[in-house]
Amino acid sequence: MSVWKYGDDINTDMLFPGKYTYTCATTDEILPHLMEDLDPEFAKNVHAGDFLFVGKNFGCGSSREQPALGLKAVGIAAVVAKSFSRIFYRAATNQGLLLVECPKAVDAYQEGDTVELEAERGTIRVGDRTFSFPELPERILAIRNAGGLLPYTFKLLEARSAGE
Repeated sequence: MSVWKYGDDINTDMLFPGKYTYTCATTDEILPHLMEDLDPEFAKNVHAGDFLFVGKNFGCGSSREQPALGLKAVGIAAVVAKSFSRIFYRAATNQGLLLVECPKAVDAYQEGDTVELEAERGTIRVGDRTFSFPELPERILAIRNAGGLLPYTFKLLEARSAGE
């Protein structure tokens, strides 16, 4: 597990360059360009289970789906931020990407610290300190656990069809 730490106002062009918006649609096409304008080493070195720790207004900019889709596809465990842009928050939720607002945890993280997240409990441990964050709504956790909004919706429809 690695932690990637970045600052404030990381926009969607930094996460996925706009010049690829209409030429990259699949995750295989998106992944090589993920975060290339912010950190050219990210796509080469990110691993499933890694965390992003970021500043305020993460994901500001356009409403492109590719940044959230790419981060979910590489297996980012969670994006821990001081705050998220509204549009990115919705796109990431739709993909089932876990987003946590916890400014104190972001400030506390130092390179080499271990990170343990318990989303259902609303806690994140950074090094030897534990921080609380607002409890995630049950529906947001259900969407995440289902793997995104579409799988969640299909699961609901199947349950209704079965009479549950």
